[in-house]
Amino acid sequence: MRIIFMGTPEFAVPVLDAVVAAGHDVTAVYSQPPRRAGRGKALSPSPVHRRAEALGIAVRTPSSLRDGDAQAEFAAAGADAAVVAAYGLILPRPVLDAPALGCLNVHASLLPRWRGAAPVQRAILAGDRETGVGIMQMEAGLDTGPVRLEARTPIDGKTAGDLTTELAAMGAALMVKVLADAAAFPPVPQAADGVTHAPKIAKAEARLDFSRPADEVERQVRAFNPVPGAFFEYRGDRIRILSATCTADEGVAGTVLDDRLTIACGTGAIRAETVQRAGRGAMTATDLLRGFPIPTGAGLA
Repeated sequence: MRIIFMGTPEFAVPVLDAVVAAGHDVTAVYSQPPRRAGRGKALSPSPVHRRAEALGIAVRTPSSLRDGDAQAEFAAAGADAAVVAAYGLILPRPVLDAPALGCLNVHASLLPRWRGAAPVQRAILAGDRETGVGIMQMEAGLDTGPVRLEARTPIDGKTAGDLTTELAAMGAALMVKVLADAAAFPPVPQAADGVTHAPKIAKAEARLDFSRPADEVERQVRAFNPVPGAFFEYRGDRIRILSATCTADEGVAGTVLDDRLTIACGTGAIRAETVQRAGRGAMTATDLLRGFPIPTGAGLA
């Protein structure tokens, strides 16, 4: 099948690899334009851009697809289908309608729950017991299209990073199945009930709110690992907590309760296990406290 692939972050790379490995003719890859990153602020291509170049596939990086010339170029490829995975740009109607089978999107939630940009993080924050991934037939609305195939997985104690990796692999396998026999997986409209939205994560959300119950704070830790990283501040230093457990300890919210970096929450407490000080690598809380003491009774912001 003749395919246009559209994706940007690491999540989309396994999907691209699976489509190529299945023998489809990926005629072009669309990805967001390179961004400035690092201390030197040099332009850096996206993970999908780099992978496509390694595979020898032509890459296109328009800043928008609303332009008539960009739409004409897209249509001229004569694709049977467009495979979309976290592309990040709005697809106008002429783009959605250009491929014979339309645009098929890998979405990391069980639609209609968590439509939007951050479904994995929002599912963890909300305390959902399970999530999943689906192959959605795209339409003009935000993640409102019918779903052809989906799979589920328990969230348990997974971080957003762990869950994203798992869902990417699951989505890649589902996409290969749909492309192999689209007629076997007809689009099913989403349920009218149970719609929730997953807006992009704001950096301010990553500051740990110790006034919340401990289980909610622990979910913040997992939802923001690896990015943007859940954090607190102490004496002007920003400390990320990468992993933590809940305890039954009680105290004034935001107060350090012992020499193991157990921190009181609105109810209960969390014990930091793996942490990261700004500019340093990840380490255990014990190692952090050896070089950066945070005494019992200290208040954290």
